[in-house]
Amino acid sequence: METHQLFESALDSKYILHGNQLKDRYSHIWRMDEPLKASCLLLPTSTQEVSAILKICNDNKLNVVTHGGLTNLVGSTRSENQDVILSLERMNRIIEINENTRTATVEAGVILENLHNAAEDLSLQFPLNFGAKGSAQIGGIISTNAGGLRVLKYGMTRQLVLGLEYVLADGTIISSLKTIIKDNSGYDLKQLMIGSEGTLGVITKAVLKLVEKPTSRQAAIAGLSDYVNVMKLLKKADAHLSGKLSGFELMWNNTFKQLTAAGAHVRPPLELDHKFYVLLESQGNDDQTDRRELEKLLENMLIEEIVDDAVVASSLSEVEHFFRIREDVSNLTDHMKYDQHFDISLPIPAIDDYIATCYKRLEKLDQVDEVYAFGHVADGNIHLMIGKQNDSMELKVEIDQIVYEGLTDLNGSVSAEHGIGVDKRDYLNISNTTEEIELMKLLKKTFDPNSILNRGKIFEL
Repeated sequence: METHQLFESALDSKYILHGNQLKDRYSHIWRMDEPLKASCLLLPTSTQEVSAILKICNDNKLNVVTHGGLTNLVGSTRSENQDVILSLERMNRIIEINENTRTATVEAGVILENLHNAAEDLSLQFPLNFGAKGSAQIGGIISTNAGGLRVLKYGMTRQLVLGLEYVLADGTIISSLKTIIKDNSGYDLKQLMIGSEGTLGVITKAVLKLVEKPTSRQAAIAGLSDYVNVMKLLKKADAHLSGKLSGFELMWNNTFKQLTAAGAHVRPPLELDHKFYVLLESQGNDDQTDRRELEKLLENMLIEEIVDDAVVASSLSEVEHFFRIREDVSNLTDHMKYDQHFDISLPIPAIDDYIATCYKRLEKLDQVDEVYAFGHVADGNIHLMIGKQNDSMELKVEIDQIVYEGLTDLNGSVSAEHGIGVDKRDYLNISNTTEEIELMKLLKKTFDPNSILNRGKIFEL
């Protein structure tokens, strides 16, 4: 019996794809030219169908790779020819948005942007936001504990999940779709699923925390000459804006130049001679008052010579224009022959020296063409994008070591928000002690004794 035939008792045959039916499928939205490796791809529509599928896989010791929006950057959805792909794209219902509990109950295949729109129709907001919102699905977002542009104000995904329904490797369904904020009744098991990259269970539903939709959104871009002033601006902005500061994004000079270069979708709102550029966002409830507050902050920063120049968005369309500068990272990668991405986290005061050292060492490598840095500096998360001449493993490892090797001494992390997957697996020990990794492996063996769920991701057993 071929692998796909095992699932005919669990799914209608038209939702079991195999052979030539897989030719238009892929494992990564950024690598759509690479064909999917799999024995079959399954398209369930319910938690019960997911349960039946996993029971079959567990009984037959078949490795399962779960697919969401396929926006991950670390190989979490990479698969081999013998693997079973479990795609949750058909589980895309927004089950309920409750205005009184301010919660959304959704299936795992709901696209983030669709949830944004549904919540906003009721004057609510799901505050998690990042560039891939038009593709990323809630299940994958939770499985990687995604961060994004508003962690400063609202926290990571983990802070926005109230309840989960998920299926264990043996098909056991764990359903705890609570809409309450306070619950100290024993271990908070959902936290083990959040950020586990599909290695402990398959998330099928979630209860998410919503907030009242802000009626005012302001933004500004400031140019600064040194990193000490970046930190001063962060502190002053957070104090002056009285809890309204929702975004504080940092771009290095060469990054900002490339993001606004000829051919980019946006033009630079400031001169291109500043060492650093900060994109600030505030969310409030009075458009005129909030804009005046932001303008007054930046006036003071100019007087105190913390900021060298600044421009405040005069309309919502200009706010969105400013954010397109930061979000459209394709302007950094489109001209690269090969690219390598990093998502590191380190203490805010250490960022400037650390990134400067990375630039200096990376630019000495003959096969490295360019280095771009930007990130969510208010939460210590910096992204590096490196353009290079070849995609050899030797060069990849050399670049990895330059970027990662100093993080242990700083108590930093090799993954701020993208996860570990396959690509960062060899560097897990930089961010975690041997004892922590052994405990992770014990959890994996307990939840998934046959190691059928995303085998080989995060670590190898």
